Amino acid sequence: MNVCNTQEAFVQLSADALRINGKPEIVVCASLFYFRLPRALWKERLQKVKAYGYNAIDVYFPWNYHEKEEGNWDFSEEKDAAQFLQDASQAGLWVIARPGPYICSEWDGGALPAYLFVKDNLHIRQNDQHYLQNVARWYDRILPILKSYQFGQGGTIIAVQLENELDFYPCTDPKGYISALRDMALAHGITVPLIACAGQGGLVEASGLAEGVVPTCNFYPNDRDPVLEEKVLHYKSELGKTGLPLLVTETNRSHYLLRRLLSCGVKLLGPYLQASGTNIGFTNAINNWGNPLSFLTSDYDFHGMITPEGHVRDEAFEGRLLYQVIQVYGSSLAEAEPDAKDSGPYFQLALKQGGCLLFLCNVTDQDECAYLPTEQASLPSYSTLIAKPGRCPILPIGIPMHTWGLDEGTLVYATAELSMVRHTNDRTLFFFHSEDEGEISFQFQSELHVVKNTMKLCEQKGSSLTVSFQAEEQASSVLIRLEGDRLIELVGISRSQALLLAFIDDSGQMCYSTKIDRVTEPREVDVNWTLSQLSPSSPIAEETISLGDQADYLEKHGVYRGFAWYSSELAMPLAQETYKGVLIQQASDVVSIYAGATYLGTVTPGGGSHYLPFIEDSDRDCDLRMRVEIWGHTNFHDKRLPALSLNGLKGLTGVVGVTSTIDLRRNWRVKHLQSDADRDIFADPVHDDSLWPIVGLGGWLSADQPSYECYRKQIKLNAGANAWVLHANGMVANAFIYVNGHALGQLNPHNPFFDLTPYVEAGETAILTVYLVKSYETLSGQIDLYEGTKATKWSLSACEEDGLLKHAELAKANATPVDAAVTLTPGDLAWLYGTLSNTNEGRGWRVYASGSDMKLTVIFNGLVVGRLWTKGGANRPEFRGGNEESFYLPGPWFKEEGSGSEMVILLEAVGASEHAWLEPLRFVPIAEA
Repeated sequence: MNVCNTQEAFVQLSADALRINGKPEIVVCASLFYFRLPRALWKERLQKVKAYGYNAIDVYFPWNYHEKEEGNWDFSEEKDAAQFLQDASQAGLWVIARPGPYICSEWDGGALPAYLFVKDNLHIRQNDQHYLQNVARWYDRILPILKSYQFGQGGTIIAVQLENELDFYPCTDPKGYISALRDMALAHGITVPLIACAGQGGLVEASGLAEGVVPTCNFYPNDRDPVLEEKVLHYKSELGKTGLPLLVTETNRSHYLLRRLLSCGVKLLGPYLQASGTNIGFTNAINNWGNPLSFLTSDYDFHGMITPEGHVRDEAFEGRLLYQVIQVYGSSLAEAEPDAKDSGPYFQLALKQGGCLLFLCNVTDQDECAYLPTEQASLPSYSTLIAKPGRCPILPIGIPMHTWGLDEGTLVYATAELSMVRHTNDRTLFFFHSEDEGEISFQFQSELHVVKNTMKLCEQKGSSLTVSFQAEEQASSVLIRLEGDRLIELVGISRSQALLLAFIDDSGQMCYSTKIDRVTEPREVDVNWTLSQLSPSSPIAEETISLGDQADYLEKHGVYRGFAWYSSELAMPLAQETYKGVLIQQASDVVSIYAGATYLGTVTPGGGSHYLPFIEDSDRDCDLRMRVEIWGHTNFHDKRLPALSLNGLKGLTGVVGVTSTIDLRRNWRVKHLQSDADRDIFADPVHDDSLWPIVGLGGWLSADQPSYECYRKQIKLNAGANAWVLHANGMVANAFIYVNGHALGQLNPHNPFFDLTPYVEAGETAILTVYLVKSYETLSGQIDLYEGTKATKWSLSACEEDGLLKHAELAKANATPVDAAVTLTPGDLAWLYGTLSNTNEGRGWRVYASGSDMKLTVIFNGLVVGRLWTKGGANRPEFRGGNEESFYLPGPWFKEEGSGSEMVILLEAVGASEHAWLEPLRFVPIAEA
């Protein structure tokens, strides 16, 4: 048995149960994040989670939310983590606390402060002393707060999670790393269980199996995976060997799936993001949910049961119903184990106090006839049991009545789900529900008498009774009297009614919830709109620093979020030459490029390079300006693009003015090799290639699979250039690039650029080598060499909300009225201003934006509430994580009635050639909670 380190074991873990204060519990846990909600809504959202069947929440604590700059800590007001834990305690919810240091959560950098990424000799998420020293500073701040709100010590925290899904990251020493985090937690007085979750099932990789740290699982399957239970039961068995239960800290949001997990004996059910929120400020992430790049929306909503603005979806009623079923069986279910007996296609849990539960799970798209696996294989006897598609009712078999405090009798079976048992002054009520027909059979020791009946009486023999009911809106019931005048009433209702059944009062009266219809149509809102157009290439930020002749990443200059502006110059090209375009190098996230007054385009290279040609007949101005927005540091580690690496940096490292593009596809000398071991040998230019055949790149035909081939080409470099970049666009082969014998690396089709500049000389001949490992596919695509000149004389300025608002206030003097329908030419920039009253009874609005090629940064009363990019050209990235067409204006953030609330929107026209346009914003009211 694993027991938390405290004199009184408030939270205990064993193979068969999770016990809190000695009582076995099934913990149903919803993610709820204080940093994505206005503080004024914390209590309301906590109460709503509890009202719909959840007895716990899990909450991350983002390090970089509380320490935006190194040494600058903030736990006040909206960031008051202690107050949130106090609110959770008062709401009666247990808490799984997740302080990281890395949290993922589609949050900027997974909550790792970006200043870590530029520290020398520091390796994130490793057993590295430099990194751990920084983590210790964070733990010194957050763990004392968690300590104060542990269960049994003034709060309701029942577990603390160390790290997050470490098995997705190449940690070289997970045991040492997790052990170091464990030691910090113990030193700070954390006494509840310490856990570490596995994102893809790697218990060793995620936790190191460090002593005193409980491995947990995150499962994100297809909800109808027909072999899911086989996988889950494997993990339960392996953890059970060490005396631990299976705790599922994250999974999908459907309660159908949660029922399937419950059938496997899972003790903690943690669907991720049942309560949605908003990425407020510049806190979005980028990640690999696209092809491979995606931008996370400001709206953070995976369609769980509560929307970002607090509307309740239908899935919430499924949550409450499941919790009611769990409560019916109480500790007997909390200590239940999967039944080893073969029950056909369905799974059973053997209850601790006797009997079992059959989980009638149908993973198909069709109705299936089913039966109850008892000694009487023909059950049910008087009706047909149908397993509905996408349903998993939990059916009782052989449950002793003492489960509910009664001293005699057995619930022999039911083909309807039992969702409530209620003791009133004169009777005990059993509430069953079904989607079609339910059959219920009881056996008592004493003779029973039917007092009143509106069900179908199938069989009554002395002390036994079998009835059935149809699933209809009107409840049916049968009232029976036992020896000693004890009354038991069986009530049958439809599943649709059971979903709305909130509670049973002391008289036995059923009390139903009412679904609130959400308003989806916009309403007229009185807003006076004005617009101020800006000089698009000029910086908004005031302070400028000089970088010299080399650009550099923003984090190296203390810029971690928001916007930045680079400026640089290109030397005039030699006579008879002109710049054909510019190549920006290692750039992210959103980069808009201007040559003088000419807008070249907006791109999202993901940390890679990108070539932008000059528009025909445009001015080839050598004065370059780049506006860069940090959308967010990635929350997930992926090497396909530089910005998807967890410590990937933002901004750019240089610009090359391209004077010529050389097509390199033809006339390569080729050497067919016998093995991969010869690669570096033949890449060395010292080997004579005069007798090598001449073919197109990749054109050597061979029957070998794979075929190892070395291609070599000599290129005379322009004496007037000082930069050379190879671009292998569209090539998908397994290729390795060399120049003058120097290995440049393996071809990445998502970032197919190689900078040759450090290894070649102007006017000299460069020897380019491409080593291919060819399978059945032939090489395709284009390979070019860009020649040109590096930009020099770099300067940089940057700002976040405060700087943007300061500029917006200055520009407001030039604003003119508009009707909120705005058209801008490509590359243009403007401020859109609007003043709103606190209408809709203070509940706020969801605002929809439609248009084309317009990017919006929406600031409401000083806070960034949304960043949107309306659909348009091919340069628009993929968006994930929530609604990409709207943002939320929370009611609590409006000023008091009588004073206007300011909405300021930075508009960027980001299309390549077409005008950008924005329709009038549409305001949809938030419904009453």
